[in-house]
Amino acid sequence: MNQKIVSLTFGALCICGLTFSQVKTSKKDATKAPDKTVSVPIDSISDGNKLDVKDIEPVADSLNAKKIEDLDIAFNIDQKWLDELYGNELFDSIYQSVTDLKYDAVDYPELPTDTLKVRLKKLSAKTPFNIEYNPSLESVIKSYLKHRRNSLERLMSLSDYYFPLFEKELDNYNIPLEIKYLAIVESALKPRAKSRVGATGLWQFMFATGKMYGLNVSSYVDERSDPIKSTEAASKYLAKLYEIFGDWDLALAAYNSGPGNVSKAIRRSGGYENYWNIRPHLPRETAGYLPAFLATMYIFEYAEEHGFKKHRPNFRYMETDTIHVKQMISLDQVSELLELPMEELQFLNPSYKLDIIPFIEGENYTLRLPRHAVGKFVNNEASIYEHVTNEMNKREKPLPQFFDSETKSTYKVRSGDNLGKIARQFNVRVSQLKSWNGLRSNNIRIGQRLSVYKSQPATSTSSTTTNASSSSDSKSTTSNSAKTYKVRSGDSLWSISKKFPGVSMQNIQDWNDISGNNLKVGTTLKISR
Repeated sequence: MNQKIVSLTFGALCICGLTFSQVKTSKKDATKAPDKTVSVPIDSISDGNKLDVKDIEPVADSLNAKKIEDLDIAFNIDQKWLDELYGNELFDSIYQSVTDLKYDAVDYPELPTDTLKVRLKKLSAKTPFNIEYNPSLESVIKSYLKHRRNSLERLMSLSDYYFPLFEKELDNYNIPLEIKYLAIVESALKPRAKSRVGATGLWQFMFATGKMYGLNVSSYVDERSDPIKSTEAASKYLAKLYEIFGDWDLALAAYNSGPGNVSKAIRRSGGYENYWNIRPHLPRETAGYLPAFLATMYIFEYAEEHGFKKHRPNFRYMETDTIHVKQMISLDQVSELLELPMEELQFLNPSYKLDIIPFIEGENYTLRLPRHAVGKFVNNEASIYEHVTNEMNKREKPLPQFFDSETKSTYKVRSGDNLGKIARQFNVRVSQLKSWNGLRSNNIRIGQRLSVYKSQPATSTSSTTTNASSSSDSKSTTSNSAKTYKVRSGDSLWSISKKFPGVSMQNIQDWNDISGNNLKVGTTLKISR
């Protein structure tokens, strides 16, 4: 036991001696080379000595070698537009003619270049747009005068209806009145115009942008096609763009391509803010957009000098008025009751997609009528709504399955046809024609075949295919069952048709060769049932 303790003690002493000698050697080495950095770290906590640290010079950041800055003008434009919900572009909607504008010289001796320069200078002086002469603008103006004269003349007649309502809304928002010509470039004054990407209406609003500016779209109504509401929305949008850019030429360019493309063009041009200076950096369709607008403005302002003759329009805006509907009513019902052509009502009420005016609590849907028909509607309002209600209750759904195939006729659409004209020809409603043929709009094409569930059209045509024998039988039955009615004071085609169930106003007109709506007291009318 004692021998073991002695062995352990001797071993421990040997180890301690070895350790002591190593530390001592290290200290000697340290004193020999005081000017060198120690390669073995010294624990400054245990021995109190500080660790020597070599200073390292920082390397210059290559990114700071050149300061990169954005253009202040373009940055501010982007910032303002972000506040207005950036990215809602209105405009994939310009007509192909604007996108494919050619700027080649056009031979049009009737307009010398010197004369054009003088006129453009006068026009520029009275508008806030920079209308400066340049060969590109001259080419567009002369091309329009030479190749688009007929269409421009028709647009001038149509403008007599739309321009007064445009000017009223533009003036409310302090927008230059010349902006009215923009609707010609956008939609050719067609309120139901729809581009391939879905931009709709006179001012070609996309769905999201329309919503942003208060234009609602539902199954029945598309307010982008409402002339007044869409013009108000366009005025608000243009006012915001002018607030951002401070220049009407740039505001129009942004209206077409979006504010982002205009700010990028400003950057690429080196900071220019004139449309003609940034034009090479704009998208192709936008580069042709302002020249098309300015060319249209010039031609309309100098229409008389170029010999344009405006035809009197069917309507003037001031010759129409609106009525708030109190229940759902269709345009073809209004057409029948007020003895107005269906096309007339569609023109005055373009925002109703299915030609039906809905009635919804909290919404104010109106029926626009010629002034001469407003009094007739108001005076007979109760009886009109009663008739509409009764008719709605009788209406069958779906319509086609309740018709026998033997009563089906096929009509081939010809040049000059429209749904209203065909409906009158067959004594049916436009809504029925659309339902039977699965039509979502009023557009039809020449050569298209339409199914009509009626045994005999009101007037025979070479383009209907019906059974000859049934046709002759129908004529003989009509003549055998003919009745007569003597017109009294206060009678109208509508009131007389109501006295004979199954007889429409159009029937009475056809059977008695009456072209208008005026009846003479004492006239004997043939009434066939």
